[in-house]
Amino acid sequence: MSTVAIDTILESTERTLSNIAAKVVEGVRVSDDDALWLFQNADISALGVLANYVREKKNGQYTYFNRNFHIEPTNICVFACKFCAYSREYKKRDDGWELDIEQMVNLVKAYDGTAITEVHIVGGVHPKMDVHFFGELLKRIKSHRRELHIKAFTSVELDYMFRKGKMSIKEGLQYLKDHGLDSIPGGGAEIFDEKIRLEIAGDKCDSAKWLEIHETAHGLGIRSNATMLYGHIETYEHRIDHMLRLRELQDKTGGFQTFIPLKFRNGDNDMSYVPEVNLIEDLKTYAIGRIYLDNFGHVKAYWPMIGRSTAQLSQSFGVDDLDGTIDDSTKIYSMAGAEEKVPVLSTDQLVDLINQSGRIPVERDTLYNVVKSYEGIENLN
Repeated sequence: MSTVAIDTILESTERTLSNIAAKVVEGVRVSDDDALWLFQNADISALGVLANYVREKKNGQYTYFNRNFHIEPTNICVFACKFCAYSREYKKRDDGWELDIEQMVNLVKAYDGTAITEVHIVGGVHPKMDVHFFGELLKRIKSHRRELHIKAFTSVELDYMFRKGKMSIKEGLQYLKDHGLDSIPGGGAEIFDEKIRLEIAGDKCDSAKWLEIHETAHGLGIRSNATMLYGHIETYEHRIDHMLRLRELQDKTGGFQTFIPLKFRNGDNDMSYVPEVNLIEDLKTYAIGRIYLDNFGHVKAYWPMIGRSTAQLSQSFGVDDLDGTIDDSTKIYSMAGAEEKVPVLSTDQLVDLINQSGRIPVERDTLYNVVKSYEGIENLN
């Protein structure tokens, strides 16, 4: 290739990047074509600059976290997603676990006297844990500790329990809200493209149902998050399609709080033949997610999945939330080969991790109300 041809390509690349950057600075929504170009052509440093601009425009130097713990009622599941290393079939339930209501309430009681603000409840789809079982659980938790925010149940869990309970989505969500449900997480979204979804998780609720559940929840005043499983057999176009559907629903309801890209891990599952993507791909996905989803307030990096060092770095690529203390209470990702085999950080450790990134740590509640700002506090250890 001649020098002239190379110069022409470089000029075209610079011109395209400049046009996209101008949109970002002017607050003009980037297009699907823009996002695809960024995935395929943009230098990672340029992506960092653009994503960080959006991040700081929305949230300044603040990086949020909360004090939370997880309850995973069971890993017994009626579904068999190829990417999942967590679940066990019902006929093999002796290899898994099933917690009863009393056991789960006791897990909540273990945090009595602590500053925990959220319990996150998700797990497998157990055929005998129905909407009334979970309604009773929520009621018992609220009866014991009313101020504790309950964020619970993926759309996959909700779809199954509502169908089994012969409830509409609205009826089911209202029932759970009346019993203590405060918000729902973003799990189960995986990837929305129907063909890819059918291949990796064909027996769980489809994309339209996932979106319908979240739209209905928003209509009932129940806030939610949104995830995207990336780095498996999907393409850049599939990631953009996924984010487009989220952006369109957010335009309609405004009910999403944060976008959470989740990295596919290939440990001990039926897709172990698929290699994991590298760090550059991780940062690229965070950055473009932040640039594209202009109507989302926050982008979260789930530190147990990607590890502490990558979580620190992600804050320069659009991320402004690192989830929470977790307290070694989740096995969903560690069983799939996540970076953090023992997912626990104290509040002091999280604050120091954020400080070391040059950001300001802010403890939040689930709805992003500030509990405590650590601005000006350099080190707690």
